[in-house]
Amino acid sequence: MSLFVFKKYPTPIFKPMWPFFAGGVLTFWGISTAADLYMNTDEFINDHRHPRFKDVGGSGH
Repeated sequence: MSLFVFKKYPTPIFKPMWPFFAGGVLTFWGISTAADLYMNTDEFINDHRHPRFKDVGGSGH
């Protein structure tokens, strides 16, 4: 007798959960867009944490 016997059940996963997957994608997209817009406002464009100040070449540290 095997201890780890997995039976195959025809349980629908995607069909009842698709609204939650779609909502998650839309929420991620909305927050990302809002963050990008907020990051490029006049108040935060010269902040030292802005990605345009990232060291592209790298100093090796």
